Parts: sequence; structure tokens; C-alpha cells
Amino acid sequence: MENQTVTDFILVGFTDIRWLQILLFFLLLVIYLLTLLGNLVIIAITLLDHRLQTPMYFLLRNFSVLEIALISNSIPRALFNLASGTKLISWGVCFAQCFFYITVGTAEFFLLASMSFDRYVAICKPLHYVSIMSNQLCTQLVLGSWITSCLYVIVPFILLARLPFCGPNIINHFYCDTMPMVKLACTDTQNLQFFGLLLATGSILGTFSINITSYIKIFSAVLRISSTSGRQKAFSTCISHLIVVTTTYSSCIFMYLSPAGSGRMDLSKTVAVFNHVVGPLLNPFIYSLRNKQVKEALKDTISQMLKFVKGAKM
Repeated sequence: MENQTVTDFILVGFTDIRWLQILLFFLLLVIYLLTLLGNLVIIAITLLDHRLQTPMYFLLRNFSVLEIALISNSIPRALFNLASGTKLISWGVCFAQCFFYITVGTAEFFLLASMSFDRYVAICKPLHYVSIMSNQLCTQLVLGSWITSCLYVIVPFILLARLPFCGPNIINHFYCDTMPMVKLACTDTQNLQFFGLLLATGSILGTFSINITSYIKIFSAVLRISSTSGRQKAFSTCISHLIVVTTTYSSCIFMYLSPAGSGRMDLSKTVAVFNHVVGPLLNPFIYSLRNKQVKEALKDTISQMLKFVKGAKM
């Protein structure tokens, strides 16, 4: 086996117990469908409701697109493996899954930073908000997030594609990720691992610093507001985004920037479930339940749909 090229990997997944696999299949299926529904609702109402035709909701809509892309990259394959009982995944599919996950994840970091900047301008420079957060700038921020993330990861993935794999081929995860793959290569990968760590540090901590700087300035401006109602209104416009920033960055910092240790892979897998599955599920509810405009738009949309259904029956 040492001189043979590996063409397939084995994803360890969650468990080898069959009844647990079936239970997990239905659980993940429900979560996946709810996640699609929640994010599609956010996309739909921000497109259709005129009250939500603002830069903040334009960025939120594109964030929901990324959330759908992120969970759809890993969960359908995990569902297939759980349903069929197989754990095999081809090298090509594994590589594509890994590339797409890192690209989308990096784009999310840049977009979260853009959303923080939007909140900073809205609260700290309200008189210039319309002129600064123009449609052109918002489009550039979204396209820039995608283009920058692709350029950011292309070099390490070219290097990853050239690595030889000759066994073992077992990945202790439920999806293909860079570090587990790199560690299976039958050559010295220290330089590539260090390069990957530098890029991860730059994308995670670099964009995190933009978020932190924006919120420091936001909190400073809010605390200078004399009225309690004014402070509460200002905080309410950014608290949902702050929750998402906190949960997203804390999980990714643990997975990619914390030191390796005994048993870390199993714990990292658990954190990845939160980042991959729980986060995309909860984020639409975090943004909608904490946002009066979204709740009103959703209520009006449901009301119009019910009227349409009643009219169709008559």
C-alpha cells in the first residue's frame, strides 16, 4: 500500500452504530431543510419588501446565500453516507468539497467585516450613510468578498492538489477539510501547513480586527447618546450581527488557530458541527427575531400569502 496512490478517502463521520446513523440522518435532514427554509425566507423578504431595500439587508441577503452554500457543501454528502452506510469519498470530490468550504468560509469573514462597517457608518456617520453605503459600494463589497476569497485560497489549493497520497486514507471528520487531508500526504508538509496557518491567521484575525474596530467605535458613539431609548435603538440595530460574529469567529479560531493536542480532532469535529450545522440554522432566526423590520415584513408577507390562498379557494 505504501507505493500505491490513494484514489479514495474514508470519512469517519459521527458513529459506526447503525441505528444512531439512521437517527442522525433524520436529525440532519430536518436541520438542513429548516436551514434552507430560514435562509430562503430571509432572501425572499429582503428582495420583495420595499422596507428592506437597504444596504444592511442587501448584505444580509448575500450572507444567507453564503450560509446556504456552506451547509449544502457538507450536509448532503453526510446524509448520503449516513443513509447508505458508506464512508468512501473520492479524491476529486473530497478536494472539491474542501476547496468550496474554505472559499465560502473565507468569503463569509470578509462579508461579516463589511456588515460591521455598514453598522459603523449607520451609527457613527448617519448623515453620510446614504452617500457612503451606495449601491455601487455594496455590490463591490459582495463581489470583493467572493473574488478575494478565491484569490486567497488558490495558491495553497494548487499545492494541496500536487501532494501525493499513498496511505493511510482515513479522515477523522464528517467532511473533507484541509488540515486532515494535508496530514495524510506521504511527504513532508510542514511548509504547506505553516503557509496555511499564515493564511488562516490573516483571513480570520484580519477580518476579526475590522469587526472589533467597528464595534469599539459603535459602542463609543452609542454611549454618548443621552437618551436611554436612543441607546437601545442603536444597540438593537447591531446586536444580531454581533452575536453571529461572536459565534462564527470563536468556532473558527478554535478549529484553525488553536494548538493541536491529544483528542483535539474529536473536539474540533464537535465545534465544526456547530459552525457547519447549528450556525446556519440559527442565524436567520437571530436576525429575524431581534429585528423589528424583518418581523413586520415577514408578518405582512404571510398575511398576503394567506389572503392569496383564501382568494384562490373562493
